[in-house]
Amino acid sequence: MLNLPVIFLYRSCIGLVSVMTKIYDKIVGNCRSEQWRQLLAKVDVTTLTLDQWQAQKSRLVATDTHGRQYPVALARGRHLSDGDILEYDPEKRHAVVVQLSLGEVMVCDLMRLIDATSSEAIHRAVELGHALGNQHWPAVIKSLRVYVPLTVDRKVMDSVMSTHHLEGVTWEFLPAEEVIPYLAPHEIRRLFGGAEQTSVEHTHHAEYAHSER
Repeated sequence: MLNLPVIFLYRSCIGLVSVMTKIYDKIVGNCRSEQWRQLLAKVDVTTLTLDQWQAQKSRLVATDTHGRQYPVALARGRHLSDGDILEYDPEKRHAVVVQLSLGEVMVCDLMRLIDATSSEAIHRAVELGHALGNQHWPAVIKSLRVYVPLTVDRKVMDSVMSTHHLEGVTWEFLPAEEVIPYLAPHEIRRLFGGAEQTSVEHTHHAEYAHSER
């Protein structure tokens, strides 16, 4: 973190923002560590809640519950993870911690296709790929499961899946925090990196499919 006040310029969807403040350019630790948990228990913690889209940016302006802004400018290629600590000042008894709000993930299970014939299994897999691709939903395949972040309302995604009548394919919705431990870092970025943008750009596809049911 830079010690001197600087002019931080950040272009966002609402325009160019200029604030006189500090820039947080380093991650000093993560509160999942037992050592850090003990240290944080002795200070006041400011929590910055980020969504899945913000978390994939190396440069952003986060806002706490009081409306205070925290400009973040990490090195290129660096991204924030849940529990990252941006500031720890034992003298001021204060710390700044990141909390990710990733929402839910639709988990498609293909386990039942093991008992199907090769042609049936391929047919169902292609149908599933078509159903997801037609909605422009990002997905990660891991073993016999396909992970899809919620890009529209859960009811809409459930309706789209039901419309395709994918025999042998089941799906459920789980909190992202329960899914992340099973994924590699690059898979997590692929899964959550563009989910919100996809939601904005392609919601009309899902709504059309839902209305055609």
